[in-house]
Amino acid sequence: MSGYFRLKIDVESELELISQSRADELFDLIEDNREYLKEWLPWLDNNRYFQNTIDFIKISQIQYERNETVQFALMYKGKVAGVVGYHRIDWLNRSTSIGYWLGEQYQGKGLIAKSCSKVLDYSFGRMGLNRIEIRCATENLKSRAIPKRLGFKEEGLIREAEWLYDHFVDHVVYGMLESEWLNNDRLVINP
Repeated sequence: MSGYFRLKIDVESELELISQSRADELFDLIEDNREYLKEWLPWLDNNRYFQNTIDFIKISQIQYERNETVQFALMYKGKVAGVVGYHRIDWLNRSTSIGYWLGEQYQGKGLIAKSCSKVLDYSFGRMGLNRIEIRCATENLKSRAIPKRLGFKEEGLIREAEWLYDHFVDHVVYGMLESEWLNNDRLVINP
């Protein structure tokens, strides 16, 4: 993979490869939503300064050039609304997992479901991946609704999978195979 690209979602939203040109906006979104995001995201204490956002973008760009991952800025009406991306891609097994977050003010518009749907189309159609996972904290019902809505299969529970500031949380693992996605008749992406 190389270069810059966008994935059009609909008339109001798209995914664009994360870049330095969005650093200010991304950092402001994180700052404005820090307490909201902290409920389920463990990295907020490690992203307190603008330079942390710059570093994240630089690392993401290097990993993209190395064909290791892809991080997208989720754009809604021309503004950064969140981030959707792969965790490290396992090319030997043609699999990865998707992570996502969204600013509170953008909730309820179906943006994450539509974004993940577009990422799945890209993953299976153009990248040749075979398996995608989404892992969610068991109590994070909004996040868990995404893979369910997209037709993922619930595959199991990982106990105490993630340290969330002062306690461990369990994760539910959801999986989607290329063959299932291509035959997926349960996809509902409207809010």
